[in-house]
Amino acid sequence: MDFFNVLSLLGGLALFLYGMNAMGDGLAKLSGGKMEKILEKLTTTKAKGVLLGAGVTTVIQSSSATTVMVVGFVNSGIMKLRQAVGIIFGANIGTTITAWILSLSGIQSDNFFIRLLKPSSFSPVLAVIGVAFLLFSKKDKRKNIGSILVSFAVLMFGMEAMSGAVAGLKDVPEFTQLFTMFSNPLLGILVGAALTAIIQSSSASVGILQALCVTGAINFSSAIPIILGQNIGTCVTALISSIGASKNAKRAAFVHLYFNIIGSLLFMGVFYGVNAFADFAFLDTAANEMGIAIVHTTFNVLATLVLLPFSDILVKLATLTVRERKADIKPVEEDFKLLDERFLEKPAFAVEQCIKTAANMADIVRKSVDDAISLFNNYDSAAAAAIADSESLVDRYEDELGTYLVKVSTKSISEHDSTVVSKLLHSIGDFERISDHALNLCHAASEMNSKKIDFSSEAHKELNIVQNAVKQVLAEAVDSFTSDDKTLAAEVEPLEEVIDDLQDDLKIRHIERLKNGQCTIELGFILSDIMTNYERIADHCSNIAVCVLQLEERDLEAHDYLIKMKTDNEDFKQKYKKYKNLYVLPQCDSCLLYTSDAADE
Repeated sequence: MDFFNVLSLLGGLALFLYGMNAMGDGLAKLSGGKMEKILEKLTTTKAKGVLLGAGVTTVIQSSSATTVMVVGFVNSGIMKLRQAVGIIFGANIGTTITAWILSLSGIQSDNFFIRLLKPSSFSPVLAVIGVAFLLFSKKDKRKNIGSILVSFAVLMFGMEAMSGAVAGLKDVPEFTQLFTMFSNPLLGILVGAALTAIIQSSSASVGILQALCVTGAINFSSAIPIILGQNIGTCVTALISSIGASKNAKRAAFVHLYFNIIGSLLFMGVFYGVNAFADFAFLDTAANEMGIAIVHTTFNVLATLVLLPFSDILVKLATLTVRERKADIKPVEEDFKLLDERFLEKPAFAVEQCIKTAANMADIVRKSVDDAISLFNNYDSAAAAAIADSESLVDRYEDELGTYLVKVSTKSISEHDSTVVSKLLHSIGDFERISDHALNLCHAASEMNSKKIDFSSEAHKELNIVQNAVKQVLAEAVDSFTSDDKTLAAEVEPLEEVIDDLQDDLKIRHIERLKNGQCTIELGFILSDIMTNYERIADHCSNIAVCVLQLEERDLEAHDYLIKMKTDNEDFKQKYKKYKNLYVLPQCDSCLLYTSDAADE
């Protein structure tokens, strides 16, 4: 093996690892977070958990990613430790699909159709199709498919390059002797574990082993211990991920480790015990790609079948390893449990978690405004204190969610997810400002209560009309935001215009009452402050609704979009008229001239 063969080997290895990683990322993007959302759903039985873990891992092509995600679920309190066990077991089965795909490279036949099954035959075709999708398609889905196809081709080319580079080693006695050493089970396990721990992927390390099989120097006696070690080495990723996590999250990582260690020891004990009497002849034969895939799958399936009934023991063992100390008990903050750093490994799913968190924030804001408005009719000091607490919580939401969204935006995400992140970043600021106005309303109600002053019954009736309009515009903004309902979002701006009109009307009525001595200057200031906050809440609702509507027209600024919406828009005019007729201030005897003029307009 000369210098250029070494270069080919390193280049092939680089292409193989890059292709493996890129294909996993492409599959994750294509799923759009759906696989992770399936994982998030709790399973009723361990068997279902195994099937779920196997299925998800088969799709995203990474048992490490699945296990890390499960650690995140347990850490955030979304999933209980016992529910995570089945998924962890199933992930080990799902990851074996990669070895089966790679085993196709060992197909040898003169038959045209059988040769087409060989990756070196169809990979170039997939590469051409993938590049065409990447270059000429504008849809995210097709681009993701193109990325998967190209990545798979790169992976297979890397595999072929590695196999070609090491082919000459079959005539090197030292190389043969090296792998003879690995027939020692303990040494083979250590080598397999170390290789997998370094490259952080059992699928990749098994693929490298399959590539080395072309030398003919690797017997099954050497391959089997290495494969067992590779399963242990893949646990390193989850263990690293659990650093700084909750106790249960750490335990989930240790369950994964103990499953593979105990499974490997049991497999070795039974296998070599039987071999002592049966003397398996195939151990001395050269391993091939298909054989490696069979061994890899057989071990993981058998280990799962044997250990699944004893999964509770593994949980207890993990609990003994990671003991609970009173000082360590820190409850997960319910409001921010979804913003787990581990979810950033799958950005599409992280975006989904951000949407849920933003929806929780919006609901808190809506309740705060509703509670603040109710204080003017029935003041409650406990309710006022709760509004102040909610405002502080909403401030934290803006900080935590904003920081997390920035982190998500630095990841490789689809154009659609990028647009969603932008929408969330813009909207959470508006929700925070609405929460501020809710607190301002609370202060106004508190001032009136402490000074024992109140509006006239006439002013109360007028305020109730405006309050109902504000409640509706906020409800429409929140619901359109959480459900991404553009039809509902289109209702917000016409109602916001009506609220502006109501504010102008109330100003005129207040001035008339001041002239007639029916209202004090002090109450007038409070009323003006209340109406300003109502108007500002409606403005922020408009911003949120425009953000929802504007996703389809990204080139337009918000101001330009509003102008376009209102100009020669019959639908807007109809909606405005509807709300104008719905929210009508009661008759004011002192404002007859103004009311008449307003009606004429």
